[in-house]
Amino acid sequence: MGSRFQALFPFLCLSLLLLLFLQGGIAEELQSNNGSSSGARMLATSCNFFQGSWVFDATYPLYNSFSCPFIDPEFNCQKYGRPDKMYLKYRWKPSGCDLPRFNGLEFLMKWRGKKIMFVGDSLSLNQWESLNCLIHASVPKTRTTMVRRGALSSVTFEDYKVTVLLYRTPYLVDLVREKAGLVLKIDSIRSGYAWRGMDMLIFNSWHWWTHTGRSQPWDYIQEGPKLYKDMDRLLAYYKGLTTWARWVNLNVDPTKTKVFFQGISPTHYLGRDWNQPSKSCYGEMKPMSGWMYPAGVPAEVIVVNKVLSRIKKPVYLLDITRLSQLRKDAHPSTYSGQHSGIDCSHWCLPGLPDTWNQLLYAALHL
Repeated sequence: MGSRFQALFPFLCLSLLLLLFLQGGIAEELQSNNGSSSGARMLATSCNFFQGSWVFDATYPLYNSFSCPFIDPEFNCQKYGRPDKMYLKYRWKPSGCDLPRFNGLEFLMKWRGKKIMFVGDSLSLNQWESLNCLIHASVPKTRTTMVRRGALSSVTFEDYKVTVLLYRTPYLVDLVREKAGLVLKIDSIRSGYAWRGMDMLIFNSWHWWTHTGRSQPWDYIQEGPKLYKDMDRLLAYYKGLTTWARWVNLNVDPTKTKVFFQGISPTHYLGRDWNQPSKSCYGEMKPMSGWMYPAGVPAEVIVVNKVLSRIKKPVYLLDITRLSQLRKDAHPSTYSGQHSGIDCSHWCLPGLPDTWNQLLYAALHL
């Protein structure tokens, strides 16, 4: 995230919150005590899977990074020299229940002959690789076929005819090269044709909306016929997610397809977020204790909640933000095979995305 954007971020947050408040009372969307979604699209269960704490568990991790063939170098922290292993030994414990332990064989049997697709940015890649590793650990001898071609990647567990796909699209909406340059079309999802026919869809988007300067891949934002050199990023995100919600309403048959939205995955570049001003995620070896996170709920979470509260089709929020905020220890930091510098955006595998998939697994059993 660029330094200029960091400086403007509080003002941008305030401007969008005011706008959405005027449009529909967004202030009521934010719960003051835990930051969970207040919409009707939360998972219907007597136990809140997303509120709890991290506990030590000697039986973790759920697989070995050296035996899983699906982990990219950028997430393979043990292979690239991370010296500590305690971060691998934490299990998420909801306050009122236990998450079911992931059973890859049961998962394959239940989804035999089905297609599951993750749609989003590199956080979706993180979760996609995690799910493939979790399944593979249960059936290490099953035949698999892996294909990576352009925006689309897939792993097929041949003996069960289950295909787990990934469609890389950082914004969900279209990024198109035109005469003017690269244009982010916040009211267009032509690429959505590739998402049809799936039995399960897990969407994610946020991190690339914040990119500025050289890391920003687009030249203009377009809405209708108008081109904008820039736009309040939270407002653009809100408009883009609203376009995605419209796509879901028009294209998803809930009797055939389950739809999830992966909540906002936090970063840990600013130690002051957890009351240590001089530190990033580098050198962090333990999660935070308890439930509260000093930096509070990110403004983008409010945007997600607002959009999901208005969607007509059932879309279930994997509300992973707060439990992931507590895992300042779980990033690759300098132990990445592909990223230079410190990576406090993505997550080591094995690691936190395995919990995201356990939450997905638990949701599928409701």
